[in-house]
Amino acid sequence: MSTRSLPVLDLGRFRAGGAERAAFVRELRAAAGGVGFFYLRGHGVPERVTRRIADLAAEFFRLPLEQRLAIENVHSPHFRGYTRDGNEFTGGVRDRREQLDIGPERPAVVPRPGDPSWWGLRGPNQWPDALPELRAAALDWQHEVVRAGRELLGALAVMLGREETYFGTWFDEEAATHMKILHYPAAKDGAGSRGAGSQGVGEHKDYGYLTLLQQHEVGGLQVRGPDGEWIDVPPRAGSFVVNIGEMLELAAGGRIVATSHGVVRPDADRLSVALFMAPRLDAIVEPLDGQGGPGSTRYGEHALAGWLRSHPEVARRWWSGAPG
Repeated sequence: MSTRSLPVLDLGRFRAGGAERAAFVRELRAAAGGVGFFYLRGHGVPERVTRRIADLAAEFFRLPLEQRLAIENVHSPHFRGYTRDGNEFTGGVRDRREQLDIGPERPAVVPRPGDPSWWGLRGPNQWPDALPELRAAALDWQHEVVRAGRELLGALAVMLGREETYFGTWFDEEAATHMKILHYPAAKDGAGSRGAGSQGVGEHKDYGYLTLLQQHEVGGLQVRGPDGEWIDVPPRAGSFVVNIGEMLELAAGGRIVATSHGVVRPDADRLSVALFMAPRLDAIVEPLDGQGGPGSTRYGEHALAGWLRSHPEVARRWWSGAPG
């Protein structure tokens, strides 16, 4: 285990302009091009919003199992809703966590002949009848964190030598951003270890652009450092953990890195809320100036392949004829 810790960046410095802005961009370049993970403060997300979603996340996972299963994701072709403990897979191994997947609240697409299958990812959420206040709190949190994520994408564009609005085309109101509310049950034994049966979520890279993670009181997140050693990422009050996704690494021509990470099973219940910044499903992601890395890819194809791989029960029920 590495003794290194993640850098801490303050988005307020970018907002301030001038020398502060330039210093932030330098720090961002070092973090995004090095370990690919960092803490972010000065993000502007109100504390009342983060506190409210934390409280309601705990309430949701205390609901009786049958009430959670009423909105299980197998009822949704859009992969929205509740996933019970052990029903998501990473690297072919069951993850020991339960979660609620929430996307932008949109109607489903009515397919036309010849439409690509990935448009089927667009659709409504499922909400628990027993906790009606969760809907407003989750959408409020999503709105605030998306705003911070867009601001950070602007800083990354500047870092890459582009206009601050460079990524804006694919991150309009149709962006495929979504959130996960996560609960990792405490391990009865083997907490903090790795191997079969001990992964909260297995080692992986996120496949979108950016992830912004709100951790609560219990750790367990680990990042694979450039030297191959694992770096612990404990909760830090008032800060989000940010990491680079595979699509942003591609879009940046490999100048910044998507880093492997995972969660080991904690010794106490762990709660977190993640926001995955992703572009429109029809976005064509390609390297800046054709620099390095693979060629272009359609984000919807990439996203659908990830969902099908991670949620085989939903895939079997709704997507038996889909590629991926």
